[in-house]
Amino acid sequence: MRATLMYKAGDVRIEDVPDSIIKHPTDALVRVTASCICGSDLHPYHQMTHENGPARMGHELIGVIEDLGSEVTTLKKGDLVVSPFAISDNVCEFCRESLQTSCIHHEATFLDGIADEGGQAEAIRIPLADGTLVKLPVAEGSALVPSLLTLADVLGTGHHAAKMAGVTPGQRVTVIGDGAVGLMAVLSAKRLGAEQIILMGRHTGRTSLGREFGATDIVAERGEEGIAKVRDLTAGHGAHAVLEAVGHLPAYEQALGVVRPGGVISRVGVPQYENAPIGFGSLFRHNIRLAGGPAPVRAYIEELMPDILDGTIVPGKVFDVETDLDGVPGGYRDMDERRSLKVLVRP
Repeated sequence: MRATLMYKAGDVRIEDVPDSIIKHPTDALVRVTASCICGSDLHPYHQMTHENGPARMGHELIGVIEDLGSEVTTLKKGDLVVSPFAISDNVCEFCRESLQTSCIHHEATFLDGIADEGGQAEAIRIPLADGTLVKLPVAEGSALVPSLLTLADVLGTGHHAAKMAGVTPGQRVTVIGDGAVGLMAVLSAKRLGAEQIILMGRHTGRTSLGREFGATDIVAERGEEGIAKVRDLTAGHGAHAVLEAVGHLPAYEQALGVVRPGGVISRVGVPQYENAPIGFGSLFRHNIRLAGGPAPVRAYIEELMPDILDGTIVPGKVFDVETDLDGVPGGYRDMDERRSLKVLVRP
């Protein structure tokens, strides 16, 4: 079978690899019908050393079950399923608390953390299939597949940002970052009833989609200028909730500048820094809370899927390019150079 491997920063290849097979009785073998490139995939694309490669890539996918381990009871061959990026049994103590990213019974926390597996491929072995996979009530060729694919990560991550921030009707929300997760955070804040949603981003194609998803204001400025603009838009007080979807220190510092007293900064951008100001001057003095983390998207699928099925939300609009496996290396380059927002892959 063919799969995506990253050898080092900037070096992504499509190669023949051994076929994925059932290894454990709780596994499922899934033929991948739709996958994508994630913004977080760009971190190793910038930083991976030759010593850490090659690594199989991809952690968001929809596919058809081709084979099942003997202990899988809730799925059958031929089911179309979506796979969250985090493996979980969905029954342990943490899973029951809707924290599947901390499941205590996992082979590897994230899909592309499994040895010799990845979702940007023709097939993949999914551990703990009963807990991880969710059957989809549509056919393989459904036009809803792109939107349903966002349940694997990006929509659930944006929703997690809003949920962890406690977004409620009538609030002012600022979203930092106009990538796919930031746009899903806008959609999620709108879905939860935010009255004002300020999107901080400077790429007009993306911010236009942000307006379609519910942004009421766009702030292209960064740093102190951007902070002043958000303050001006919020009567000088700042936002009740700041959803930080970038992961770099300047974005966190921007979040500190625009959050109001008593507000929440919710981070879902994978932090690319070791130290950040969290002391008296930044958080404690004004009762500001810091929340967020890897999104337990499995906990949100049943909540979010009906809105996709009935057309209330169309998160699949974040995919602006579609390709096959051969186009994946170019897809990485295009996303890295901001020519593409998010690339849909149909192996």
